[in-house]
Amino acid sequence: MNKGKLSLKWLILSFLLLVSAVYSPPVTAYVDSVKQGTAEPVIQPLFEEEHIKDVIEKGARARYEPPVDARVDPIWKAIPGYNGRKVDQEATYRRALRKQGGEIPWVYREVPPRVTLDQLGAQPIYRGNEQKPMAALMVNVAWGTEHLPGMLNILEQEGVPATFFLDGSWVKKHPEEAKMLLEKGYEVGNHAYSHPLMSQISRDRMQRELQKTEELIRELGGRSRFFAPPAGDFNQSVVKEAYRMGMKTVLWTVDTVDWRPSSSPQWMTERVRTNIDKGSLLLMHPTPRTVQALPQIIRTIEQKGLRLGTVGEVLSSKRIDPVEPFHTF
Repeated sequence: MNKGKLSLKWLILSFLLLVSAVYSPPVTAYVDSVKQGTAEPVIQPLFEEEHIKDVIEKGARARYEPPVDARVDPIWKAIPGYNGRKVDQEATYRRALRKQGGEIPWVYREVPPRVTLDQLGAQPIYRGNEQKPMAALMVNVAWGTEHLPGMLNILEQEGVPATFFLDGSWVKKHPEEAKMLLEKGYEVGNHAYSHPLMSQISRDRMQRELQKTEELIRELGGRSRFFAPPAGDFNQSVVKEAYRMGMKTVLWTVDTVDWRPSSSPQWMTERVRTNIDKGSLLLMHPTPRTVQALPQIIRTIEQKGLRLGTVGEVLSSKRIDPVEPFHTF
């Protein structure tokens, strides 16, 4: 066969293959979509994925928040650290691909501080970290039971936690009420046994005051992580004794002064409104004035954009983040 006939044969074969490919169903459908203006570029998915990665990388830099170390403040003493946060870029990217357009579902990881509250040793604590949008109700219980049910009803209706610091002699007289607090899931702390001024007693008595109360709490199935000195009276020896027993000494940031008969519910609420802030520990007692004021106090705190938690939650370094708007791509 001469070269001319061979070339003609290959030319005809190539033409037939081309016609066959052009008029095959997938190609025909693509050609029609191009004519109609609805075709998607073949390489678009690659470019789209690169775009998503770029948006996530830039967003991750903008959203990074460094952790805050725990420290000893000259006024507020021990202040807990606060976790930072960073975007988990790989997890965010995988979720974004599954969504196939629209909103980027940011995935975060917390970044713990290098210095924690535990590393500060035996130090008094008056507040949580000032960047944490959270506050706690700390209720010192040393006398009576008549106003406790009313307080608990309000807390349950509002869905609000609290931490109850129990006087040991009160637990001895009212074991059922103390047990009820534990069964309802409230955090419980130590408030000494006989409500003494702790800085004015011997070290041996300090130990007995703490130990007797702790034994009663443990008999009911609880355990104290925190100690609240009666009347807020303490010295470094008290702090060390509590620390030796595994408890941090906790005071308060804001006092409702609800023990004073002249403190009206309106005055107490306004005092909270004026002084409550991020990381605050709010002191109160089961009094008739507190029961009256409590619903409005709770609303006032929430109106400030603060979430209510236990003392333990407020003093932890765990982040509490507000809801943020989604970033679209």
